[in-house]
Amino acid sequence: MNPKLVIFDLDGTLLDTIDDLGAAVNHAMQLRGFPLHTRDEYMRMVGHGARNLMRQALPEGHKDDDMVETAYNDFKAYYTDHIDVHTKPFPGIQELMATLHHEGVLLAVASNKFQEGTEHLIKEFFTDIPFVAVLGNRPGFPYKPSPEIVEEVLHKVGVKKEEAVMVGDSDTDMETAANGGIEGIAVNWGYRNMKELADKLSAFRQAQVVDSAEELQKILLP
Repeated sequence: MNPKLVIFDLDGTLLDTIDDLGAAVNHAMQLRGFPLHTRDEYMRMVGHGARNLMRQALPEGHKDDDMVETAYNDFKAYYTDHIDVHTKPFPGIQELMATLHHEGVLLAVASNKFQEGTEHLIKEFFTDIPFVAVLGNRPGFPYKPSPEIVEEVLHKVGVKKEEAVMVGDSDTDMETAANGGIEGIAVNWGYRNMKELADKLSAFRQAQVVDSAEELQKILLP
């Protein structure tokens, strides 16, 4: 494949963040006396931004905008202070990023996590990687699968669509790649299982699913 630019999703692709996310949402639920959720339940909820995560976690009858916003504020305050308690890179990811950088591949991050959290985790776990762009959700910008985040990265680095690829763990990431006119590669170690991916990938502009960082490297650097 030999792309000039690889755009990575963050949660479920580069980093396993689910336990810290779940703990923060459960904190907001507990403050209100609402039922808590399990890791597996949160794995099915994530991927569309923290406010959408909060809306899904709140019980029926309590999903109005005011409740979502106040619960989100409690979530964000807790998560900001506990963002890296359990979070860790997936196996082989740090080595993969170092190899790609060494081979001259431009690297970027495109996440639906709020911008400050995205930047914090990238700086902590990928200190030596000079990403050309680290983009989370920012006020006034749409969530993935809008192509806007892909277009922003491509414009910033001057790379053509056919020279770029997006790597992510969800159909949202693959739809983002398709909407942005670039190739996509789905990883099978994140928060969507193979069946969920396979059921939806045929609609998008790619069909590759990889099971490990080593397999991904072989595709990106044949």
